[in-house]
Amino acid sequence: MTSTSWLRLELRYLLALQAVATSRSFSRAADELGYTQSAVTQQIASLERLVGEPLIDRPGGPRPVALTPAGVLLLGHADAILARMRIAQAQLEALSNGDAGTLRVGTYQSVGVRILPGAIARLADSHPALRPEIYESADDVELVEMVGHGRLDVAFCVLPVEGSCFATTELLRDPYVLLVPADSALRGTRVRLEALGSVPLIGYRGCRTQQRIESYLRGLGIDVKRVGFADDNAIIQGLVAEGRGMALVTELSIDASDPRTVALQVDDWVPPRRVGLAWHVDQTESRAIQAFVAAAREVIDSRRSAVRPAA
Repeated sequence: MTSTSWLRLELRYLLALQAVATSRSFSRAADELGYTQSAVTQQIASLERLVGEPLIDRPGGPRPVALTPAGVLLLGHADAILARMRIAQAQLEALSNGDAGTLRVGTYQSVGVRILPGAIARLADSHPALRPEIYESADDVELVEMVGHGRLDVAFCVLPVEGSCFATTELLRDPYVLLVPADSALRGTRVRLEALGSVPLIGYRGCRTQQRIESYLRGLGIDVKRVGFADDNAIIQGLVAEGRGMALVTELSIDASDPRTVALQVDDWVPPRRVGLAWHVDQTESRAIQAFVAAAREVIDSRRSAVRPAA
């Protein structure tokens, strides 16, 4: 690509490259962008002519497309450019709207149930013209990546977060408890860590925080016995209530009002889950983000004053 060719590069070409790389399909990329498939094909072709290199490997048939080495290289720059443009758009809108406008918030299940609703309610009281848009994911890493790409303004996350482009704040340390049926013989006791190697446990499928805890336990010579997996907190609690097993979960993940289960304290120290918020460092001065952080902290403070210790 010559220096003058760069001047003909359009952002929609980079958007098309990003969408095709993510979806691995021209048709799905077209649906995502609201274009026709032929339009996306033309944009990629125009970008390849400017670059002078093939960017997409097209195997043909139903097989997914993939980036060439040149496509991978260019996508890294495209992601950064598009993220900067989205952040610039958000900052300009904030400058124009003041305390009004849209705040895009990422959340995952436990904080989405226990913290987010209260934070949104407090935000509505303090900033009534600010409209939150909620994006949910089972993976907080995905949420943080969306912040980095400028697709979200702020997201709940598990700390620490990798990457120098993020600013974070810790909201609370969420301790692990052993969830057992209400009629369990263990009720009223404190559970020793070594006991976790002999009880049947129901766990999350592919949860990185659970994997971290299991790695910690293995380092102590404790191998947990998994008897089932689920992705939903309420399903896991329901299975425990029906006597299908026990669950090593964080306090924030359980419904403490459910009389069918009891949360037991673990007698030895287990690294708690550090729950926080992340946003792009270039958005640190955003009044909307600052207001949301303050609202989330108010919810945490109210929970601390009302929390009851585990049985």
